[in-house]
Amino acid sequence: MLRLTLFILVVVIIEFYSFQVVKLLTNVRWFLTAYLIFSIAIIGFIAYQFMHFDRSVGQTKMTMMTLGLLLLTFLPKILLTLVLLLEDIYRLLSGTMTHFISQNKSSSFFPERRKFVSQIALTLAAIPFSSLIYGMTFGKYNYKVIKQQIFFPDLPDAFDGFTITQISDVHSGSFDNPEKINYAIDLINEQGSDIILFTGDIVNTHAKEMSNWIDTFKRIKTHKYGKYSVLGNHDYGEYIAWPSQAAKEENFQNIKNLYGQIDFKLMLNEHALIEKGSDKIALVGVENWGVKFKKAGDLRKASEGLSKEEFKILMTHDPSHWDAEVNNHPKDFHLTLSGHTHGLQFGIEIPGFFKWSPAQYVYDQWAGLYEKAGKYIYVNRGFGYHAYPGRVGIMPEITVIELKKGMSVA
Repeated sequence: MLRLTLFILVVVIIEFYSFQVVKLLTNVRWFLTAYLIFSIAIIGFIAYQFMHFDRSVGQTKMTMMTLGLLLLTFLPKILLTLVLLLEDIYRLLSGTMTHFISQNKSSSFFPERRKFVSQIALTLAAIPFSSLIYGMTFGKYNYKVIKQQIFFPDLPDAFDGFTITQISDVHSGSFDNPEKINYAIDLINEQGSDIILFTGDIVNTHAKEMSNWIDTFKRIKTHKYGKYSVLGNHDYGEYIAWPSQAAKEENFQNIKNLYGQIDFKLMLNEHALIEKGSDKIALVGVENWGVKFKKAGDLRKASEGLSKEEFKILMTHDPSHWDAEVNNHPKDFHLTLSGHTHGLQFGIEIPGFFKWSPAQYVYDQWAGLYEKAGKYIYVNRGFGYHAYPGRVGIMPEITVIELKKGMSVA
């Protein structure tokens, strides 16, 4: 009850300040009335959708739209509120000083709000508003091919120049534009890599979400050294209430089958040897293992029979696995490929100069390449989207990694 009361209070404060901005910019009664009615209708719709969320169904297009509407409505208004709240603090201090120090006692104790401050607040609020609109209309399908060279002094000679295409976090249940998805598949095929690796989350929850997209993803060409995948946390169907354990297990089996239906070899705590010429590397794939999520991955089982010296690439969905288990594992995994974070689908990236997202406050490795003591992890920003139906600043990614023999020049 206390949480609900605090939430209502915060909403009332945000709406109060937002209305002050509108009122300061225009005094047209019909416009102000329309604004109030529209705001109440939006809040009512969002509240209704959240109160009627069905845990037996999970995320739907409607719940994603509701979250998008929530962010679109309240993020700009929160900015407005912060600016006007700071101005009110200034007005209060200024009025107090004037009242007790100034000789002019006729001065108002609380000075009038300045219109230009409201205009500044409105301009600032337009930034997240327009960004979120862009993210929901264009950003979510603004695929970027990101190419990355990684140097290893002990890379087998035959694998110098070996290329890997990585995709992750498809979340097919969120898709709504076949043309854009087909365009992304074409981008994958254009890379002409030696091998393609898919690091999990083919659906949001249900296997049936992929039904309309199987033929589309089957268009990914057969790569010379294979197509491999691992499971992500969403593939286990653990975020909804199932009618029975049997139904949950059936869905899980169907999801595992999906990877085979799009011609990927699903690796369940196992490894495969990739041979090129007289050399070989080990590709290791584990089930999901996350510090805050399901811990089904088994590095010991997956690397059984491999020596420390053999060159190894590990596929593990959640990058938190790297610091928790992978880096201190006696088998020495040279390169780890992960996804999961999506870069929170929100942030700022200026390649080579600046990278920021709220995701970095949750994950030490959240997007791109990281190195520790000669071992590397690459975190793919995700192919699809989940929860918020868009991407702002952190775009969907197709990664192309080239393995190079030698020491990094960086």
